[in-house]
Amino acid sequence: MYLDKLSLTNFKNYEDALFTFSRQVNVIVGPNGSGKTNLLDAIYFLALSKSAFQSLDALSVTHNEDYFILDGTFVKHDRPTQITISLQRGQRKAILADKKPYERVSEHIGRFPVVLMAPNDTDLVREHSEDRRQFVDGVLAQLDPEYLQDYLQYQHVLKQRNSLLKLFADRRNVDHDLLDTYDEPLLYIGQRIHDRRKQFIADLLPSVQAHYTYLSDGREAVTILYDSDLDKMGFDDLFVQNRSRDVAMQRTTMGVHRDDFDFLIDGISLKRFGSQGQQKTFVIALKLGQFDQLQQEKQTRPILLLDDIFDKLDDGRIAKLIQRVDEGAFGQLFITDARPERTQHLLASVQSDVRYFRIGKEGY
Repeated sequence: MYLDKLSLTNFKNYEDALFTFSRQVNVIVGPNGSGKTNLLDAIYFLALSKSAFQSLDALSVTHNEDYFILDGTFVKHDRPTQITISLQRGQRKAILADKKPYERVSEHIGRFPVVLMAPNDTDLVREHSEDRRQFVDGVLAQLDPEYLQDYLQYQHVLKQRNSLLKLFADRRNVDHDLLDTYDEPLLYIGQRIHDRRKQFIADLLPSVQAHYTYLSDGREAVTILYDSDLDKMGFDDLFVQNRSRDVAMQRTTMGVHRDDFDFLIDGISLKRFGSQGQQKTFVIALKLGQFDQLQQEKQTRPILLLDDIFDKLDDGRIAKLIQRVDEGAFGQLFITDARPERTQHLLASVQSDVRYFRIGKEGY
């Protein structure tokens, strides 16, 4: 699978731009602040219907403009599909496949798999459990449409239950029968989410371990542990017994929305004791594991986006990654770099078709 063409209108700093890409390696070069990352984000947005870096779609509209349009052609199993995403300020975004709207936006997720490696990825190790859940949920959303529906339904019921808890706290009166109607679907859907996450980690881990071993020359062993309330004995009873605390806190204090994933290196916390190099290597191994899972499930190689990662790795790890490129381990690849001479040197021996795009301060 690859992205053949992409046009951008009023997307971030691109007022009007058209790109035709190599189906193998594409290198976007230009000074910092020129829009290299914005171009990768446009590809990510086209594939997943959302930005990798902005929580609100409207933030992707060019300043002082009222709309943006992304239009591109993915080729999957030799079949082209035109995807168009547009957003008018104050309105819902529209997503078209071959000029026809989806019945549900979620139908688009996972159709054109993509993996992004970005400089802030080490937040997965260093920051909060929410970041790690978002990573797992994001991969599973591409892998499994049923999981995505479960996740969306769970969030909907959770929001309603939390609103009810706030109402009960204000009124100082709890309607237990009414809470039962929310607890039942929350427990049922939560169990499905838990089971899928647990299976995902079991499937992902061998690939992550293999990539980490390759990148680090086998110096350490890594693992991932899944930490969930649902693994506690008698969770269903504990959940109901916790109601008084939920009312006091005005939120649901137990469930899969509190899950975490512990990253360990030689049996100790990567977050607390891992060096910066170890954390960066682990995150790359994690993203390559994501790549493997998507490729296996979707029977096509995802598009791989590498945003400014050469500044974050030592020469040895860069050489290992370039070797994988030269071996043809990936499909279509996009690389950003502020130093074009460095990328040209690194890719000089690669036999793939390499196409360069120079981005200026005003975009392409």
